[in-house]
Order: sequence, then C-alpha cells, then structure tokens
Amino acid sequence: MKNRRIGIWFIGAWGGVASTAALGLAALKRGLTDNTSLVTATPLFDGVDLDEPEQFVVGGHDIRRTSYHQTIRDLHQRSGVFDTALIEACKPDLELWDKNIRPGTVLGAGATIKKLADWPEVARTDTPCAAIERIQADYQEFQQNQKLDQLVVIHVGSTEPPFALDKRHASLATFRPLLESKQAEIPASSLYAWAALDLGLPFVNFTPSLGASFPAALELAEERGAVVGGQDGKTGETLLKSVLAPMFAKRNWHILSWVGHNIFGNRDGLVLDDPANKESKIRTKDQLIPNIVGYKPQTHVSIEYIESLDDWKTAWDHIHFRGFLGTKMILQFIWQGCDSILAAPLVLDLARMALLAQRRGECGVLKHLACFFKNPMGVGEHDFVKQYAMLEDYIRAIAQ
Repeated sequence: MKNRRIGIWFIGAWGGVASTAALGLAALKRGLTDNTSLVTATPLFDGVDLDEPEQFVVGGHDIRRTSYHQTIRDLHQRSGVFDTALIEACKPDLELWDKNIRPGTVLGAGATIKKLADWPEVARTDTPCAAIERIQADYQEFQQNQKLDQLVVIHVGSTEPPFALDKRHASLATFRPLLESKQAEIPASSLYAWAALDLGLPFVNFTPSLGASFPAALELAEERGAVVGGQDGKTGETLLKSVLAPMFAKRNWHILSWVGHNIFGNRDGLVLDDPANKESKIRTKDQLIPNIVGYKPQTHVSIEYIESLDDWKTAWDHIHFRGFLGTKMILQFIWQGCDSILAAPLVLDLARMALLAQRRGECGVLKHLACFFKNPMGVGEHDFVKQYAMLEDYIRAIAQ
C-alpha cells in the first residue's frame, strides 16, 4: 500500500552518509534525480512491495549540533559533489527533517568519538538502561508525532573500537543485568541497536561497530520479532576484492600477496586515524581474501587520514600472484570514489528491504542482504556473485 507513512531513523544523522541519503530521498521525491545506484530500482525488484521516496520521513540521533543543509553545503564546497540548484530545491525537506534530530549518546563510544561531541546532552553519565530508555523515548515520539506505520533504524555513525565479547553477552539472561550498571562497558552502537530491537524495530548496522552482532541482541530480536541486517557496508575497495578474488580462484592462479592502501579525509577518516578505531575497519576489510580463495596469502590493509581528500576515498591495491610454470605476475588497480555518494543509495536499499521483511513477518538476521556488507551477519560466504544470488533467490521467491 503506497499510502504507508514510513520513518527512517539515522544514527549519525547529520554525518555525510545520512545527509546524502536524506538529500537523495528529497531529490527522488521531487523528481529531481533518477534512481541510478539504487539496487532496489533494478528489474529484479519489479512488482515487489517496496516503499517509495515520498513515503519516507527522516529523523535521527547525532552527537554534534549542525544541520542537513550545513553538512550538505560543506560536502559541496569541500568535495565538489551535489548540484547547487538541487540543494536549494530540497532545502525545505531538509529543514523540516532537522526538527526530528535528537541528541544521542557517547556512552561506550570510545574516547575519539567522544571528542567530536558538542551537544551537552550526549555526555550524560547514564546507566546503559537509562540511555536505552532515553533512545527509545525518541524513537516512540517520532513514531507518534509523524503518525508512522513503520520505522527502521539505520546505524551510519562513526566506527567504534573493537569490542571483546564474553559469556555475559551470550544470552538475554546474562546480558540484561549489565544494563543496570554504570560500570558496564557496552558500545553505544549496541545501545541504539538494543533500543530498536526491544521495540520490535528493524535495525541495520552499516558500520563495523558491534551494534546487534552478539548473541544476546539476536536473541532479543527473535523474542521481539525484529529483523537485523549488517555489518559494515561494502561500497568500494572491498566490493572490488569480493569480485576479483573469485576470478583468481576460478582460474587457479595462486595469490602470493594482496596489499590494499586506503586514503581519505572525511570525518570517518579522522576517527579511523585512531589506531583503536582503525582496527575495527581493518578486521572487516582483511578477512575477505582467505575466505574466498581457501588459503592465506600474505595480506596487508592500511587506512590513512589525508585531510585534503575530504570525502573522496582512494584505494590502491597491489596483487602479486603465481601462474603457469611458476611465473609471477602482478595486477594493480586504483579505485577512487566519493564515500557518501557510494554509501547513501545502499542505505536506502537496505531500509526498503528491512521494512519489507518486517511486513512479511520475518525476524532475526536478514542473510539475503550479505552482498551489501563486508562482514555479513550469519553468512560466511564473501564471493559477491554468490552473495548476490542469495538476494536474487529471496526476491524471486517473494515475486512468485
């Protein structure tokens, strides 16, 4: 039914990815752009009951005080993206959606992310339980004020440091007591996720942060009938790896080493300049090659913050491999893309598909979304073609 009213709630609402997604929704709604880069606009999805751009209302949490128009203008000035006339035409929608943004939390977010915060409310020393209740109140207020039929929560915030799980995170029974303790270390991404799942809301984690990727959260999703997707959107260099690595395996070329060097200058790059936060991203980027080829070549992934590049991400990959008669050969490629432009349409795709799954009565991990992620939840397959086949099978089964 196209009279549904849908909410999309961004964690990291005024960041580059969420702001670009919001601008995209406004532009699509107004007929100012086409649907290039939206996977859900391809013929595979013809006849599938997906929500249209004009049905969406945007809200979210952030830890910095700014606005959609300001973020988009900054991206335009620093990175040369977006058309000025399009920005101004969409400004009324963006200003209306600014009113739906609320202060989030930095509880458990790590020192580097905390430094970015300038909204006093985000630094409240809540227990995890109190933080979750405050987050849930924001979700529910948005639902009620906007008279929403559905609401999906998408995490596009900054990357948190790795988090070590233990037996306390293994079940609802052992995890719930942690929520009452101020001493409990629970990542902010997991607080947002828990708040959503506990209300039965779809939650999608586009970042490498923990989010809902632990047993207690998945148990909660099953209990509440909520759907979950993630982890860490696959937009550029890793996407190419997931396409190229199967070629080496199928041609029986032996990869000796694969080095990937990444440079970019946006706020995500600034956060990843901290070695602790960088480790989370490197883990998801560096696991793919051995998984696909079935052995462990020497691999190296580096990520460096180069301020002048702003939102333009450049990756240089050097692949050293052995062919027939022991002959060693090299493949190199350079990938350069605008980070927010690559990510934003995928975020909209994931929102549409998570909402569809909820309407179909599904719950738990949406494994058919694996092709969108570097570290897909519940799926060990990293070959992009095989991952995409999972999505095709799912959609074709619906369309029958």
